[in-house]
Amino acid sequence: MHVLAAGSDAVSNLPPFSLTTVLTEWSIAPVPLVVTVWAAGLYLAGVWRLRSRGDRWPVGRTVSFVGLGMGSFYLVTSSGLAAYDTVLLSVHMVQHMVLSMLTPLFLALGAPVTLALRTLPRRPRDVLLRLLHSRAASVLSYPPLTFALFVVSPWALYFSGWYEASLRSVFLHETLHLHLVLVGSLFFWPLLGTDPVPGRVGYPFRLILVFLTLPFHAFLGVTIMASETLIAGGWYRSLGLPWLPEPAVDQNLAGSILWGAGDLVGSVFFAVLFVQWVRQSTREAAREDRRLDRLESKAPQEQLHGEVALPPTKRSAGGR
Repeated sequence: MHVLAAGSDAVSNLPPFSLTTVLTEWSIAPVPLVVTVWAAGLYLAGVWRLRSRGDRWPVGRTVSFVGLGMGSFYLVTSSGLAAYDTVLLSVHMVQHMVLSMLTPLFLALGAPVTLALRTLPRRPRDVLLRLLHSRAASVLSYPPLTFALFVVSPWALYFSGWYEASLRSVFLHETLHLHLVLVGSLFFWPLLGTDPVPGRVGYPFRLILVFLTLPFHAFLGVTIMASETLIAGGWYRSLGLPWLPEPAVDQNLAGSILWGAGDLVGSVFFAVLFVQWVRQSTREAAREDRRLDRLESKAPQEQLHGEVALPPTKRSAGGR
C-alpha cells in the first residue's frame, strides 16, 4: 500500500493555498481520469446511438451528466483542490460536499439508466432490468437505509481513524472519493425520480428525508467546530509547511463549510422536489379534469341514444 509522505516534495513545494493555486496546481491522477473518461464516454456513446437512429435526447441531460456531474468529479479530484486535500481539512471538506451532494445530483439529472435502457442491445438491457428488479437493488435503495448511510457515514469518517488513514494511503484516499459519490448517489438518485430505479417513494416522504438531512449537517458541522480533539491532528502538524494555519482554526473553517454547504444544497434540493411535486399534482389534476369533461360530454349523448332506442309507446308513456 503506497503511503503519502508528509515531507515529500509534492507537499513541501506547495505554495500557500489560493484561488490561483486551484487553477494552477492541476495534476493527472490516473483513477479520476479513468473513471471520468469511462463514464462520460459510455454516456456520450449512448446519446450518439440514440440520435443516429433518429431519436431525441435532451441536451440538458447530457450537460448535467457529462459537464456538471463528471466534470465536478474530475474538478475536485484533479485540480488544485486535490493538491491541497491532504494538506487542509477545509479544502477536503469542499471536496467532500461536492462529491457527496453536487456530483450525485447532476449525475442523477442526466438519467443514465433511462439512456442505457433505450440504447443497450437486448441481452445487456435484460441484464440491467434484472439488476434493477433484484433483491440486492431493492435493499441498497431502501430509503431509510440510504438515509442512514448518508448521515452516519461522515460521523464514522471524521470521528474514527478512517479519515487519517485515507491521508496516509493513496488507495484509501481514492476509495474515499468513490465512496462519497456512491453513498450520495444511493440517497439522491431515487429521490430525484428521473430514472426507473428501485427505492422511489412519494413526494411527501422524499421531502421529509431531505429535510431531515439539514439538522444532521448542522449538528455535525457544529460538533467538528467545537471539538477539542483535532481531526488527523498528528498528520497536519507533521506537514511542516510554514504558511499552514493552526489545525484548530482550519478545522473550525471545515466545520462551517460542512454546515453551510450541506444546508444550502439540501435546501435547494428540497425546493426542487417541492416544485416537482406541485407540477406533478397540477398535471394529474389537469388529466382528471379532462377525463371528467369527456365523461360529461358522453352522458347527454348516451341519454339521447337511449331515448331514441325506446319504442314510441314507451317514449310517449314516459312523457306523460
